[in-house]
Amino acid sequence: MEKLQRLLAARGLYEGRFNGRFDWRVENAVSTFQYDNDIDDEWGVYGPTTRRALEG
Repeated sequence: MEKLQRLLAARGLYEGRFNGRFDWRVENAVSTFQYDNDIDDEWGVYGPTTRRALEG
């Protein structure tokens, strides 16, 4: 989870602490990333399509 938090922070989507927890801040950042990139995973879920787009 910490890696996810850092990836989201690098894109300006997450401003919380890097604590490895999937909290509402991470969920909102993932949802925003999905919306901005037209990703069809379930909102706020770090699914395979979201992961490929964020890590790519």
